[in-house]
Amino acid sequence: MSTELPDMIELETGPEPQHCVIWLHGLGADGNDFVPLVPELKLPAQLPLRFLFPHAPVRPITVNGGMAMRGWYDIVSLELDRAGQDPQGVRDSVAAVLRIIERENARGIATENILLAGFSQGGAIALTAAMTEDLPLAGVVGLSTYIPLSDSRDFTQSRHELPIFLAHGTQDDIVLPAYATATRELLLSAGFKPSWQTYPMGHALCAEEIAALSAWMQSLAAFSAASD
Repeated sequence: MSTELPDMIELETGPEPQHCVIWLHGLGADGNDFVPLVPELKLPAQLPLRFLFPHAPVRPITVNGGMAMRGWYDIVSLELDRAGQDPQGVRDSVAAVLRIIERENARGIATENILLAGFSQGGAIALTAAMTEDLPLAGVVGLSTYIPLSDSRDFTQSRHELPIFLAHGTQDDIVLPAYATATRELLLSAGFKPSWQTYPMGHALCAEEIAALSAWMQSLAAFSAASD
């Protein structure tokens, strides 16, 4: 397992940011994928943010015939909630997220002011890190995603007030809506109260979803206090 920070794109929306968003891309993409989202969120100018867009390592992906591409973990079956997907890959990527958080702490940004977010496979890692590491995060965002290895249900996160934003397309044929619903139900059964949004779309984002995410981000205690 690497102990180095992943390569990443860094974007600051204002001087001396005290809040950070770590955004993880989906399978086969890279950190550039969601950089254009930043202005679309239309967040308050008085809330300077540091956005970090890490690049996943290049690895063979079993369901794609072993083709090498950027991925946070291997996908060994289209049955995404099947036990044994790639537990080591998941753990390694969660560890990479923790190293990014530690680096941000060293740069003066408290964990309480860090939001984890991700789309598809990146969202799976964001949710797993938030649920299994008991981090006092500002919140966690999972878009068009699910919790991998959910059969283990090994949640150490005890802060049931942790803000969670989940959104999914009702026509998603990559991460089926049933997996997203199962993730929501798993979180509810564990005592969490995730915000839940669905949209008539496939494996993608839409303008209504981005607007809802922006409003949710501005409602977070850590972010709203800073933008007053």
